Amino acid sequence: MNAPGLPEFLRSRPTHYWLQNVRLPLACLDPSVPWQTPILALATPPLAEELVAANLEIQHGRIATIVPASQIPTPGPPVWDLRQAMVWPCFVDCHTHLDKGQTWFRTPNPDGTFASALTAVVAEHQYWSADDLYARMAFGLRCSYAHGTQAVRTHLDCPDGQGEVSFGVFDRLRQDWAGKIALQAVGLVSIAYYDRPEAVTLADTVARYGGILGGVISPQPGLEDQIDRAFALAEPRGLDLDFHADESLDPAAEGLRIVAETKLRRGFTGRVTCGHCCSLSVQAADQAQATLALVKTAEVSVVSLPMCNLYLQDRQPGRMPRYRGVTLLPELRQGNIPVALASDNCRDAFFAYGDHDMVEVFTQAVRIGQLDRPLGDWPHAVTQTPAQIMGLAVGQMGVGRPADLVVFKARSFSELLSRPQGDRVVIRQGTPIDTTLPDYAELDAVVGLG
Repeated sequence: MNAPGLPEFLRSRPTHYWLQNVRLPLACLDPSVPWQTPILALATPPLAEELVAANLEIQHGRIATIVPASQIPTPGPPVWDLRQAMVWPCFVDCHTHLDKGQTWFRTPNPDGTFASALTAVVAEHQYWSADDLYARMAFGLRCSYAHGTQAVRTHLDCPDGQGEVSFGVFDRLRQDWAGKIALQAVGLVSIAYYDRPEAVTLADTVARYGGILGGVISPQPGLEDQIDRAFALAEPRGLDLDFHADESLDPAAEGLRIVAETKLRRGFTGRVTCGHCCSLSVQAADQAQATLALVKTAEVSVVSLPMCNLYLQDRQPGRMPRYRGVTLLPELRQGNIPVALASDNCRDAFFAYGDHDMVEVFTQAVRIGQLDRPLGDWPHAVTQTPAQIMGLAVGQMGVGRPADLVVFKARSFSELLSRPQGDRVVIRQGTPIDTTLPDYAELDAVVGLG
C-alpha cells in the first residue's frame, strides 16, 4: 500500500478490527438510524468543523459499531489508532465521459475553446473501435477505483450507430467491475437527434442495456418539441433522463427551465438530471430564481462540473476570463435542489487534465465556488447526493452499511483541502485495496504514441 502508517495486521485481511480515534464528516453519517442519536449528542466536532470524533468497529466487511471517540473499543480485535485522521465513505461520480477520456495527445483541442472541443470530438470518433474504447475506459475506471470511487455514471456518445459499439463495451466493463464499481451509462446525442427516426433505435438500445436516455441541450429552433420527444421515448421504456443543459454563457439558454416544465406537464415519474447549467450564472437574478423554483417543484437534480466549465467557458486567446462558468451552487443548495459535483471529462478535448479523483473535484469546487465558511453539508455533493441521483443506497456511513471507506491522514477539512491526498487508504468491504494508479505509458500504443 502507498499510504504510510498502514498497520501490518490489515495486510492479512482481518475480518474484525477497530478504526480508533477518527474524524467523520457529519454530513456523511446516516441520520435515519436510531443508533445515531447518542453519538451525535456526545461527540463534539473538533476544530470548529462539521466533524464527529468517533471509533468504528469493522466486522465481516461492514461497519458493526460507531461510538464516540471517548468510548474505549472492546478488547480482542486489533485496533488501528488513526490519530484524528478523517474517514469518508467511498465517492460517487455521477457524470463522466469515459469514452472520450485519455485522448488528448491523439486529438487535442488547439485553442481550448468549446467550439474547438466539439470539432475535435467529431474527428476523434473515427478511432472508437471496441478495443480502443475498452482500453481507455478501463484505464479511467482503474483511476476511479484507486482514488476511492464506488459508483460511476458515464455518458456515451451515440451518433450514427456508435451507440451499439459503445454500449457493448460498457456492458463488458460493467461485468468486469461488478462488486467494485457500480456502473451506469447515458446514451448521449445532440437534442436535435430526437427529430430523427433513428432516435427510436437509440432509445431501444439504451433500454436493452439498462441505461439512461440523454441529450445535449442548447438554444435552437424546435427545442421544446425535441425535449418533449426525449421524454416521450423514455416514458414507455421506463428510462430515466440525464441531459447536458445550457453549457454556455448565453443568458438566453434556458434548457433547464424547459426540462423542468416538460417533466411537470407530462407528469413524468422517472428521475431527471441536468448537468452543467452554466447559463444560470449570467442570467438576471429574477430569471434564474424563477427557473430554480421550477426545478425544485419538478424534482430535477443538477450536476455541476466545475473543473471542465472553468476550463472552457469565457475562454478567448490572450484575454483573462471574466466568468467562472460554474452554475449557481449556493443558490441550488439554498433552494433544497439536489446538486452533485462530478469529474466530467479527463484528458480529452473538453478538459486537458483530470484523473477521475473526486477529492480533487471536491477541493477545486470548494475553492471555485466558495463553498466553505461554513462547509456545511457539501460533502453530500460527492457522496450521498450523486448516489441518490443514480438510485443507489451508498455514500453514507452507518451501522450495518458496507465498510467502503477512504482514510486520509488529514485531520480536518482545512488539511484535506490544502494538500493532494495521494497517500489515502481505500477500504472496500473492510479490506484495504491496492491504490497504485495505472501508468499513462500503458496507453501509448492505444492513442498512437507507442
